[in-house]
Amino acid sequence: MKRLSLLLLAAGLLSACSYIPFLKKDAELAQAPLPRKSAQADASAKRVMVNGVEVQKVDFRPGISSATVEQLAKAEQCRGGQGAGLMTEPGPVEVYRMACDNGKVFLARCELRQCKPMKLNGGVPHLVNQ
Repeated sequence: MKRLSLLLLAAGLLSACSYIPFLKKDAELAQAPLPRKSAQADASAKRVMVNGVEVQKVDFRPGISSATVEQLAKAEQCRGGQGAGLMTEPGPVEVYRMACDNGKVFLARCELRQCKPMKLNGGVPHLVNQ
């Protein structure tokens, strides 16, 4: 009987100790700052009027996977201009945009330099299933 109560007490203490770190992580996440817009994107952004609609024009910035995205675009009959420009901050996940000669826009998402084409579906970019 004494062993059983000692065993239950030890199990209770161990389970309580394993729960404490999760409370700390939740509290830290609740106080974590929200992601901010890129200062680089704000500094390089220009607003222009196209057919009566104001659009944001972002300067071309090459990225590590620009050449890979240009090859993906070429396979989809998209050639043109300056090539694939980085639209997000450099990091493990990046989004590239390329203006095609035919007036279309080619988008690609690269995660750890593995790039996949994206398509606009109702104005929202989605990865293409391959």
